[in-house]
Amino acid sequence: MGLMDGKIALIFGVANKNSIAWGITKKLHEEGATILLSYAGEIMKKRVIPLAQEIGCDFVESCDVTSDAEMDAVFEKVQARYGRLDTLVHSVAFANREDLGGRFVDISRDGFKLALDISAYSLISMAKRAEPLMSDGGSIMSLTYYAAEKVMPKYHVMAVAKAALETITRYLASDLGPKGIRVNTISAGPIKTLAAAGVPGIRTMLKYSEKTAPLRRLVSQEDVGDTALYLASDLSRNVTGETLHVDAGFNILGITLTEEDLAELG
Repeated sequence: MGLMDGKIALIFGVANKNSIAWGITKKLHEEGATILLSYAGEIMKKRVIPLAQEIGCDFVESCDVTSDAEMDAVFEKVQARYGRLDTLVHSVAFANREDLGGRFVDISRDGFKLALDISAYSLISMAKRAEPLMSDGGSIMSLTYYAAEKVMPKYHVMAVAKAALETITRYLASDLGPKGIRVNTISAGPIKTLAAAGVPGIRTMLKYSEKTAPLRRLVSQEDVGDTALYLASDLSRNVTGETLHVDAGFNILGITLTEEDLAELG
């Protein structure tokens, strides 16, 4: 018996085998979930289709999350084929490269709108369409990052988007709670992914996090997958509106010091 036996999980955002969404997908699949995948455009198709075949997933749909028509089409297909949905995973984020790095005050108006639309508003859009499919309750989750809480170098417009995502999580949890639908977000530490490659200085962030996080290690896609499994399963039946940190404890630090720094303190 798996924790997800008999459950239907729709996952947005698998990009390749290194993506966090794929780590989540594998874990939910291992525990018995029927997996449905949606990816971002034809460019991703050649990467996602082989992964879907790996786990025997034959529901794979392209979706531009800024298009109401395309969003409607995906959820209508879920309704037609399965009639319900138990888990929704939002692992979608995008910002123009020029709005990451540089100076924060130089973020463009259009870039700001784009990042917030794709990375934050899309969660509302998905939740609205998932609600009628979760008549017996369900779990909705997204992925955030500590830059939503504290200033992180070069994260800029995406930090604003993640802060919005966390607030949206709380409001959706309140709104959908009476229907038995839980809404949470996972704040993962830095991980080497396709999306992370677009953040200036990601290699330095990875190196520094490993040296300073209380557990002195980086987290992996599998680590996030384990937490996602908890949130998707009945084990988290009374957990909603939360931001769960999976970052080896980095978020608890008031000041980050390496072992060398600590040695100097005596």
